[in-house]
Amino acid sequence: MKSLKLLFKFAFLILLISILNGSFQSKVMAGINLNYYLSGDTARINDLARKGFKYISEKKIDKAKAYIDSALAVCKSERIETTALLNLLTAHYSFTIGDFLKASDDATRAMQQAKDEGNENVLARTYVFLGRYYLRTGFFSESLDYFTNSIDIAKKNNIRGILPNGYAGQADVYRVIKDYKNYKLALDNLIKESVKEGNTDAEIRGLYYLGTQLADPEKKFKPADSILKMCYEKALINRDTIHLSSSLANLGWVFYLQQMYDSSLVYYNKSLKFSIPGRLHSTAANAYGNIGTINRDLGNTTESLKNYKESIGQAKQVNDWYSLQWVYADMSKMYLQKKDTSRAYLYYVQFKRFNDSLIYSTNAQGTTDATLRYETDTHRKEVELLSLRIKNQRLMLYGFFGLILLTILISLLLYRGSRLKARRRISEMNQKISEITQANLRQQMNPHFIFNTLNSIQYYMYQHDKLATNNYLTKFSSLMRKVLENSQHTSIPLNDELDALTLYLELERIRFKDKFDFKINVDEEIDVLLFKVPTMLIQPYVENSICHGLIPAERNGFIEIDLKLEKDYISCSIEDNGIGREASQKRKAKSENNHNSLGTQIVSSRLDLVNALYGTSLKIIYTDLKNDKGEPEGTRVEIHIPIIT
Repeated sequence: MKSLKLLFKFAFLILLISILNGSFQSKVMAGINLNYYLSGDTARINDLARKGFKYISEKKIDKAKAYIDSALAVCKSERIETTALLNLLTAHYSFTIGDFLKASDDATRAMQQAKDEGNENVLARTYVFLGRYYLRTGFFSESLDYFTNSIDIAKKNNIRGILPNGYAGQADVYRVIKDYKNYKLALDNLIKESVKEGNTDAEIRGLYYLGTQLADPEKKFKPADSILKMCYEKALINRDTIHLSSSLANLGWVFYLQQMYDSSLVYYNKSLKFSIPGRLHSTAANAYGNIGTINRDLGNTTESLKNYKESIGQAKQVNDWYSLQWVYADMSKMYLQKKDTSRAYLYYVQFKRFNDSLIYSTNAQGTTDATLRYETDTHRKEVELLSLRIKNQRLMLYGFFGLILLTILISLLLYRGSRLKARRRISEMNQKISEITQANLRQQMNPHFIFNTLNSIQYYMYQHDKLATNNYLTKFSSLMRKVLENSQHTSIPLNDELDALTLYLELERIRFKDKFDFKINVDEEIDVLLFKVPTMLIQPYVENSICHGLIPAERNGFIEIDLKLEKDYISCSIEDNGIGREASQKRKAKSENNHNSLGTQIVSSRLDLVNALYGTSLKIIYTDLKNDKGEPEGTRVEIHIPIIT
């Protein structure tokens, strides 16, 4: 394969040299007849682009790239401008390989060129692409606008192949934003237009999603049963293994929800006949798991356990954590019903393990998506700012040529106005960037805090202390619920922050076997329900006090947290009677695991952002406490928190 690629490149080089020397004749490169394409005709460039689209749809990225490179080489050698269709192809390629910024630029060029050329077909396809692009990057309003524009152009010009994609895109957006009324309407339109155009693949997808929505959560079992059976029949004709197995599995779920277990088992077993040969491991895991649950409900424990194990085996082949966590949860419930608490506990531990992995994966994906949205939004604002400057420069030129006598005055006024407008837009953009950056930093806090807290649960599990582990898990789940709820907001009521902090202190106190006590004092002038604070602001400093101050000390520790209302901020004082910062630094220097606290670094960065956003000069003050003899008695950290209402 490598030798063929080298031969391909060498042949291409020879052909280009012969073109430049004027001696080009009929030569063939990797199946592409350049003698045919190098004629100065843009129609031939579009022919190359159409062949590239064929390989994009088949997910043969390397072959699509070969056609892109060939078309670009022809454009360069013949000095032909790239066409709208070729730019749309490069946008699809960049999107597929994850280069979202280039995909946006290429699609924007394709859209403008299609408008200039009056090519409604390419324009409609570009609108569909931009709808998918903005859906992926999290800009749902823009995504809906582009899908709607593609539908309008297709209807106006009677363009085939656009309407099913446009309605499918609308349905995807409505599903993400949980607008189920419009979601079903878009699916109805998708099915109707797919039937008109004879697009069986799109019709099957529409039937599957509509039947699934009606089954659960809407519990409209009769229409769901009818639509899913129709999906199955069409998928059978079309030899669509994925929708065959999925529609049968969902039919099984429809009958399970109605407690019609015999019918449910029939459909789940039929689903397995397609999913297992097709290596659709997640679908097979779902079917086996639900068969196990049905047998559990029927009291067939042996058969149930056998099916659960099959489900686990299928799920582990593709790291399907969602299926693993609910299957282990159902197994735990089965043994609880049989009053076998020992096995119930073991499977509950497995449930927590995969559930935590699922939560972490979701949080990590959330962080990635937030970063992508931040980069996309920044890029879009830069393009808008550049367009604004170009527009203002044109206005200044028009004024210069139109009004000779007032040229200098008008130029100065327009220039001044453009600069002020640009500065204002830059200021607004910087504020948006600060807000998004703060959200990213806050999202980083969740996995950091979760990883540290999980060590406590691991400790009790290794000690085989079931009662303590159960108690700790209960408190930990409450704390996680608090953390996940709070992490959705930039700022939260002080009461919620203190509740989460109290739960954390109780967990650490249990973990370290009453090694320390704590007390939280709140000034009566502070309205804990009205005043808001940045999320997870206090906890990292409390964590430092416990880990680096109290725990290394030989005596029992005490940590006191005081919140007082000052003129324009809340003073939060965290005071401990630990070994002090100097001794802690010495211990850290001797330790092999010498690192700075990520939590406090993030909080410091977040305070800097708060200062930038609200124009405050808030800070963190460290004080080393000493007795009359000058010996360390602990540390006090004072945080100035902005008052947010």
